[in-house]
Amino acid sequence: MTTSIGTGPGRALVAVYGLFSLAAGARAAVQIAGRFGEAPLAYSLSAFAAIVYIVLTVALLRGARRLALAALGIELAGVLIIGTLSLVDPAAFPDETVWSAYGRGYLFIPLVLPLVGLYWLWRRR
Repeated sequence: MTTSIGTGPGRALVAVYGLFSLAAGARAAVQIAGRFGEAPLAYSLSAFAAIVYIVLTVALLRGARRLALAALGIELAGVLIIGTLSLVDPAAFPDETVWSAYGRGYLFIPLVLPLVGLYWLWRRR
C-alpha cells in the first residue's frame, strides 16, 4: 500500500520546508541585492539552499518521492560539506549561509530536517 508523503504528519514537514524556502530565499535575496561583493560564495550558497527547499516543498506536496529523496540527499550533503568547510576555513565564508556551522543560525534545524525527511519517506514506502 502506497501512502502520500505530503499528508498527515507529512504536512508539518511540508510546512517547515515551505517556511525555510521563504526564510532562506528572503535572506539570500537581501544579501545578494545589497552586499553580494562581500561574500559571493556564501550568498550564492544561501540562494542554492532556498532552491533546494523550494524543490523539496513541491516534491513533498506532489508526492514526488524520487525527487524528494534526491533533494534531501543534496540538502544533507550541503549541510555536512558547507557546515564542515565553514568551521575548517572560516575565511572562505566571511558571512554565514543557511548551512554554515551545520545551520547554527537556524538552531541546527537544517542539519536535523533532512534526517527527519529521509525517515518520513522511508517510513511512508
